[in-house]
Amino acid sequence: MLHRLTRCIAAAVLVLTGLGPARVLPATFIVPDVAKAKAEGLVVFYTSVDVSVAERLAREFQAKYGIKVQVERTGSERVFQRLGQEMGSNLHVVDVVNTSDAANFLVWKNSGWLADVRLEDIERYWPPQFRDRDGTFATWRATLSPIAYNATLVKPSDAPKNWADLLAPQWKGKLVKAHPAYSGSEMTADYELMKAFGWPYLQKLGAQSVMQVQSSTEPPKVLSRGEQAVMAGGNEYVVFQLQAQGSPLVLVYPPEGTPFETSPAAVLKQAPHPNAARLFYAYLFSRDTQQLLIDFGGLRSVRAGMKEPANRLPITRIRLFKDDPQGVLKTSDEMKTRYAQYFGT
Repeated sequence: MLHRLTRCIAAAVLVLTGLGPARVLPATFIVPDVAKAKAEGLVVFYTSVDVSVAERLAREFQAKYGIKVQVERTGSERVFQRLGQEMGSNLHVVDVVNTSDAANFLVWKNSGWLADVRLEDIERYWPPQFRDRDGTFATWRATLSPIAYNATLVKPSDAPKNWADLLAPQWKGKLVKAHPAYSGSEMTADYELMKAFGWPYLQKLGAQSVMQVQSSTEPPKVLSRGEQAVMAGGNEYVVFQLQAQGSPLVLVYPPEGTPFETSPAAVLKQAPHPNAARLFYAYLFSRDTQQLLIDFGGLRSVRAGMKEPANRLPITRIRLFKDDPQGVLKTSDEMKTRYAQYFGT
């Protein structure tokens, strides 16, 4: 049976090919003014995506339009805090924002901070649950949080096969994990694991003397350097990047399910460079950029019709836990409190 993501993308394809029910599109969409964008000359981009991906996108955009992108990269929860502090001080610095905690965008939308930027690409190619119905944000990228291990340190026959295996005595002191108080991906992943197995699972995992890092981009790098043997919490896309560089990392998608995290983007209503912001936003959701995220970044796209590399396990063959931004929003404070108790951080 196809999982929820696959069904929604398939439904979107049916509509586009005329094989599904017709959907009335808005009469008008935002068409960025390139001349005005060039005159502004700058886009300030707050993002939690790995810096190598963010800087590649910035170079590509500047080469195409002659507009500089100022990349401010940090963890999702830090982006959330920074934007809140700036808005509270009536400072308008950022143009386009992206985090891996979709719950952030619910807060920002409810605060009235996000611009209505309706793009035809998003309306046509994004399944409904991956775009805000009021046009204020959409899922720019997605990733998974599987288990991974370094094959020079762990034999395939000994490697963990499911989430319960991480609790076995032989992995004590050999695990690495990102922190949900810093990483939006990890906040979402830990929430999905808690929903699947309960708080006791995270409590037992915390007793495993887990090496703690901040960003979900860091555990794959720790594995690649041979500092730890197994990743208990981190993202898939950096593993793909490191595998392409020859690193002996192996991904494990547990049969019970793998955490799935959406990562939206939005334009600020009071963006200091509004035309450049809209042009950059349109660039982020274009087919070429979405394919670049897949091929170079190792990310997943929910845009209909994208192509995955032949050597990558298709998302249609992976059982996914449900992405639930509303649930994350309601549980985030409790998650941070319990996590500090369980993991001692």
